[in-house]
Amino acid sequence: MANEDTICLRCRLRLLASASRSAAHPLFPRAHTQTRSLRSFAAVANTSQCRRFTTAPSRSIEAPEASKTTSDETLPPQAPTPSTEESVRAARRLHGDTLPKGYLSEEEYAVYERLYGPPIFTEEADLVEDEVELAADEVEGEEMQDQVWLREGEDGELEEVELYKQSDELADEALEEDYESIEGEFVEAETDFGDSAPELIKDYHQDIYEKTRLAEAEADQDAEDLEEGEEFMRAHPLTVAGRFATSPSTLHLPKEKFVDPTAAILSQASHKHITQAALKIFGGPGLPQSASTARASEGKEQKTIPLDPSQEEMSSIQSNTYMAAVMPGVYATSMSTIVEVRRRLGTAWIEGLMKESGPLILDAGSGGAAIVAWREVLEAEWKRMNESSGQVSQEPAPLGKATVLTASNALKLRASRLLENTSFIPRLPDAIPHNHQAVKGQQRKVYDIIIAPHALWPLRQEYHRKEHVQRLWSLLNPDGGVLILLEKGLPRGFEIIASARSLLLDKHIASPDSTEYENSLQDQLSETKNVPRFTKKETGMIVAPCTNHSTCPMYTIPGVSQGRKDFCYFSQRYIRPPYLQRIHNARDRNHEDVQYSYLAVQRGRDQRKPKHDIFGKGFSQGDEATEAAFKGHEFVKDGESSDKEVADEPEIETNVNALSLPRLVVPAMKRRGHIILEVCTPSAKIERWTVPRSFSKQAFRDARKARWGDLWALGAKTRIAKTIRMGLPRNEQHKRPKRKMRSQTIEIGVNPSGNVIPDGMKLKKDGRLVKDRKNSKTGRKGRKMSEADFYED
Repeated sequence: MANEDTICLRCRLRLLASASRSAAHPLFPRAHTQTRSLRSFAAVANTSQCRRFTTAPSRSIEAPEASKTTSDETLPPQAPTPSTEESVRAARRLHGDTLPKGYLSEEEYAVYERLYGPPIFTEEADLVEDEVELAADEVEGEEMQDQVWLREGEDGELEEVELYKQSDELADEALEEDYESIEGEFVEAETDFGDSAPELIKDYHQDIYEKTRLAEAEADQDAEDLEEGEEFMRAHPLTVAGRFATSPSTLHLPKEKFVDPTAAILSQASHKHITQAALKIFGGPGLPQSASTARASEGKEQKTIPLDPSQEEMSSIQSNTYMAAVMPGVYATSMSTIVEVRRRLGTAWIEGLMKESGPLILDAGSGGAAIVAWREVLEAEWKRMNESSGQVSQEPAPLGKATVLTASNALKLRASRLLENTSFIPRLPDAIPHNHQAVKGQQRKVYDIIIAPHALWPLRQEYHRKEHVQRLWSLLNPDGGVLILLEKGLPRGFEIIASARSLLLDKHIASPDSTEYENSLQDQLSETKNVPRFTKKETGMIVAPCTNHSTCPMYTIPGVSQGRKDFCYFSQRYIRPPYLQRIHNARDRNHEDVQYSYLAVQRGRDQRKPKHDIFGKGFSQGDEATEAAFKGHEFVKDGESSDKEVADEPEIETNVNALSLPRLVVPAMKRRGHIILEVCTPSAKIERWTVPRSFSKQAFRDARKARWGDLWALGAKTRIAKTIRMGLPRNEQHKRPKRKMRSQTIEIGVNPSGNVIPDGMKLKKDGRLVKDRKNSKTGRKGRKMSEADFYED
């Protein structure tokens, strides 16, 4: 302290802030005692075996007891033990240059002074706080003494303006620096722990997960408060109705119903073994063969998830690995697609499913993760229904009955701890024939919603995938059942989803221009099948993501393509649970963006007809819908407005079904003065729509806020067609088809004497052979050759 005047003010401020942390003053809540903020150190504060990790308050209590038992006699000096030196280093990392009085014993203090020199002792938190404020005021005064703002008063004289905002920012920056230093100390301390304290690392990730969840909740609440303010410019109603992402956009896995039960199951096994198995099964660091997708720049091979719930043989460690590494990503993608289906089908659809005992749902590929996501949606809808009706119902939401396809007994045992009122089946039921008539008392079970994540790619042959899709379709409720197919957001995953889409459109879902299909000649000639030439299609429609029922513009050539650059996929961000964060060994980023391709179809209902339209008037898709969307639905068109319309303000359009709008297939490209939206139109074309600032103030504002997957309703000024890069087609055996050899014509010249004219020679009219002196490679001319040179032989 004697050299205090020679230390700069900023260093003094940093030292005093460190001293304040040691004193555990409420000014620095992250250093408060008996909290999880100390992460690694607080986890073992009550253990006697790891004395070097004890917290400051506990050491301050133990020090007086140690002083009572110490003899007044001078003991001979002893060599410091490793535990003593480690305790000193831990105290240095925790408190920095400062040290509370009585924190270290005499032996430890001697080692501390030998290693780091005399510390700065702290005694009372109040004194430290006063010094911090004084130093901050001095720093503020020095930095602001050269900055003077003047303004003109009412009398025309200039008067000085005091700046308070900048001083507050300086104080905030100082606090942030202190927090960052604390964070660095904890990370360094945790790095030193290594494998000796796995529980400390577990507590660290759990603490990060909890704090991130709370921070996201506060941020979402602040955003809602901002939107409710008077100065907030609200989005157009059709823009809000066409939004794709969940709210909030970053998903938090349900802690009580998913994260905690899974963590309890995984705690029975060694985390080291789970991590090693996950890296081995799912392709190494980053787990590219799990529900996650590797970056295209890494150039990794496209592969499906090696573990499948339909596998009969799955060991305990494989089941734990599947729950830890695959289920979180599958939950996120399932939740995203379910929310989108709920938005497109409207409130009446899901309220109808919650009548009586609830819906029947089949999970055919996620091992139960999709069931958890579906029930979260049902509970949210149940809560909304009670709030809108003004009733406070104590009854639980009617979740219905769930069925999960799980052939492995090990995975079935673990999934049963997450789900209630759920049946587990080892394989899918047989397909129900189209003209099946149920026998009295033996009616086949059909499902209101079927979710099949990552169920088609593991099937190697294309005809197996078609049979699987047709079986799932037959198990749907013919009066509004919904089928959701999910695959990884890779070119091959998109091709599998697009192939299933083509199958459903060709043979099952009817459209105004296609109500029946022709059976194959082999089936028509078969005596056992007795199949007619034409078969009528069923009523149904594509719910998402397509807003057309034509051939997919990105899948015009069926089959596998090599080098595909453009394909339809989407992204969902979620917060990793602590056990998955530990598998990734990640300490700086605890969220993940999982990419997926999907298809949602409904059987038995078609919203294009007035009977099933949420607005009751029906709509059309195709070129007509595309032209209307390009012009924009910002205001009600002439002749359709109501009598309440004000003369100066046109009425805003709201009654437009979002399924007649184009969808953004990539994130919006923001440029200066204009926004470029790459959309898939209702006429089944990929186009780029440009929305400049001069087009519409509301449209430009909403275009800047548009997100990947949104449906766009406010039009554009210009549009151009996008060239799709679909790569080169390949056959089922992943081999390039043989190219046809081009026919080439080779001319052979013969002179009058019957000799063949050599290449590069010319035959003149007089019968002489002359070679062109110009070299075709270099362009230079050589020596003119005589006729004797050609007939020397």
